[in-house]
Amino acid sequence: MFINTLVTTEDLAAHLDDPDWIVFDCRFTLTDPEAGRQAYLKEHIPGARYIHLDEDMSAPITDSTGRHPLPDVQILAERLCAWGVGVNKQVVVYDDSYGAMAVRLWWMLRWLGHPGAALLDGGIPKWRKEKRPLTAELPLPRKGNCACLPEHSQIVAADEVLRASQTGDALIIDARPDRRFSGEFEPLDPVAGHIPGSINWPFDENLDIDGTFLPPEALRENYQALLKGRAPWQVIHSCGSGVTACHNLLAMEVAGLAGSRLYPGSWSEWIRDPARPIATGE
Repeated sequence: MFINTLVTTEDLAAHLDDPDWIVFDCRFTLTDPEAGRQAYLKEHIPGARYIHLDEDMSAPITDSTGRHPLPDVQILAERLCAWGVGVNKQVVVYDDSYGAMAVRLWWMLRWLGHPGAALLDGGIPKWRKEKRPLTAELPLPRKGNCACLPEHSQIVAADEVLRASQTGDALIIDARPDRRFSGEFEPLDPVAGHIPGSINWPFDENLDIDGTFLPPEALRENYQALLKGRAPWQVIHSCGSGVTACHNLLAMEVAGLAGSRLYPGSWSEWIRDPARPIATGE
C-alpha cells in the first residue's frame, strides 16, 4: 500500500534500508540557489538523492514564463528513472522549510502518474531534532522504470485563471505571505500585487506549532471555510512561481478535499503579460 500524502519520521526511519523506498532531498533557497546542494553534501538522510529546483524540477526561463516553468516531462522522467524511481517504489521527499520546496516534487510525481509520493512531515528539522541518522555519504546509482503519464487536467493555464478571476467560477488561492499578496513587499518579482479575485492563504497556515501539518480535521475545517461551498475541483492554487502553491494543494488532499488544481506559472508568469490585470491590497 503506497503512502501518497504525508509520511512520518518514524515510518521513514523504519524503511531506510528498504530498496523499495526512494528518498529525495529538495532543500533550496530562492535567494541562494546553491545553499540546498551544499547543505545536502554536508549531511542528509541516509540514501537520499539531491534534486535541484532550478536545474532538475524546472525548465529554462523564457520571456513568457514564470521563474520555475515545468520541465519537459520526458527529461524529468529520465532523470527520475536514473535516480531509481520506479512504478513500484515509494518516494519520500523532504526539505528544511517544512515542505515549502519539497511539495514541488511531490506534486510533479503525482502529475506524472506515480502512485506513491509522500512528503516527510516536519522535514529534516524534525528528523534532526529526534537525533535520527544523517550522513554525507552519497547513494549508489540505481536504475528504475518510473511512470510518465502526465495528467494535464491537474494544470490550469493563465487563460483559465483569467476567466476564473473575472467570473468567480473557480476560487484562486494564493499561498504567498500576506505582505507579498497585498503588494506591500515584493522581494522576488518585478511587479507586486496579486491576481484580481484571488484570496490569500499563506502555506504556513497549514502547519502546527512544531512544523508538522495540522490534523486532517483542522485542515478540512480551514479549507471548507475558504471554499464556502465550492467543490475542491473548483480551486486553483497559485503562489510566486508554482512551488509553495503545492503546499496548499497537499493540505487539501490531507484534509480529504481531493481534486484541486495548480497554476504552475503563478504570479511570476502572470505579470509577464502587461495585459493581465493586477490587484493590490487585501
